[in-house]
Parts: sequence; structure tokens; C-alpha cells
Amino acid sequence: MFTYIKESIAELRNNVSLPSRAESSNLMVVVAVFSIIFALATWGVDTVFSKLIQLYFKNLIN
Repeated sequence: MFTYIKESIAELRNNVSLPSRAESSNLMVVVAVFSIIFALATWGVDTVFSKLIQLYFKNLIN
């Protein structure tokens, strides 16, 4: 287990490169926009299904 941790730390130090601050900012904006769009799409589908279920049970009772 200790060997694995040591090798993981060595790999992080030697092989991983972090993006620049500007690239990180651009990626953060892309993720934020995608998250907002996905949340709105989920809300829309949920609203449509909710209305359909309400309509179905309303017609089932009458």
C-alpha cells in the first residue's frame, strides 16, 4: 500500500501537467454553461412529465 502511494505521488510530480490559469478559466466557464443548460433541460423534462402525469390522473378520475 505504501509503495502504491509513493509511486502515485512520484507520478503526479513527474508526469502530470496542470493547465494555465487562462485555460482553467475558459474550461470553468464551459463547465458552468453546460451545467446550467443541463439543469434547465432536466427541469423542462421534469415539468413536462409532471404535467402529463397530472393530466393522465385527472382524466382517469373523470
